[in-house]
Amino acid sequence: MPSLSPSPTASRWKGFANERERFLAAYRWMILARIFEEKIAALYRAGKIVGGVYLGRGQEAFSVALGMQLDQAHGDLFAGLIRDQGGRMAFGETLMDSARTYLGSVEGPMRGRDGNIHRGRPTRGMPAMISHLGTMVAVVNGMLMAKRFHGRVDVVGGVTIGDGGTSTGAFHEGLNQAAVEKLPLVVAVADNQYAYSTPTCHQYACADLADRAAGYGVRGYSIDGTDLTACLETFHEAIERARRGEGPQLVVGKLLRLAGHGEHDDARYIPARKRQEPHGGDCVALAREKALKSAWASAKEIDEWHAQTQERVEEAVARAQSEPEPNPFRESWHALATKHLAEGTPPAQ
Repeated sequence: MPSLSPSPTASRWKGFANERERFLAAYRWMILARIFEEKIAALYRAGKIVGGVYLGRGQEAFSVALGMQLDQAHGDLFAGLIRDQGGRMAFGETLMDSARTYLGSVEGPMRGRDGNIHRGRPTRGMPAMISHLGTMVAVVNGMLMAKRFHGRVDVVGGVTIGDGGTSTGAFHEGLNQAAVEKLPLVVAVADNQYAYSTPTCHQYACADLADRAAGYGVRGYSIDGTDLTACLETFHEAIERARRGEGPQLVVGKLLRLAGHGEHDDARYIPARKRQEPHGGDCVALAREKALKSAWASAKEIDEWHAQTQERVEEAVARAQSEPEPNPFRESWHALATKHLAEGTPPAQ
């Protein structure tokens, strides 16, 4: 059974013996992300979660392929957005951190503050998400520059964004700066065909968002974001090129968001025919299909993985639900950057 905590190396398979092991490890991260988000969505509908819930359904392959091939232990960075549950977990975010943040536990990384998606552990290479589209590119640029000032030029920063976010000034400024400085940055653009309810035909006129890469002087890639193998291969190449000093890499994955913008949105503006078009498939189902067709796993094994994962998710959620929420009357409302509240400091009793 493939490990969920590989030790990446510079080899072709990033710490795995062969393509099968790498593929199945990625597939299992996708299963974990899908099952966890389904549980969170059910809790949201039951009124158990305050704030929004934004699912990465349909984006798991693209997200996981980046997150799992960055090396947290080496000092790499991963800045995920609202649909990157898979990539976050594959990079190093624990299931308990995710559950605690959604459920407002004081034991979570944000101590029950800052909404349920603005979470992170900066000292472990995971900056907390900023909602303003495109902003995270500049944040990761700054983190990479800081590492450069300390003599570290062999780390890579991965940052994700949607197709709509690439239309913002923050994205342009951030990518332009990264290109000028030749930062080891990998930008993953999930082109999911809609910026909330605005279709791509009303967002940009170029044939492919990857065409923009040449204008910034960076390398661009355009792939089927529902094809796990294509995602793994492409992000492996992009990460290695960035690590070798070849500057920013822009990877565009074409896929379809298989849910509303958030659980509050029924996505009635997305025609049903979209799921039958190229890039409209479910990447989790497609990965299962390939695993079975390639005889890399049996249906029984996959069913067991689902059952084991469901049990892990239920246990984590139950534990997070039993933990205390912040007490507004006892809470010191200083910023978490304040010394005595810094990451790694136990909360006051």
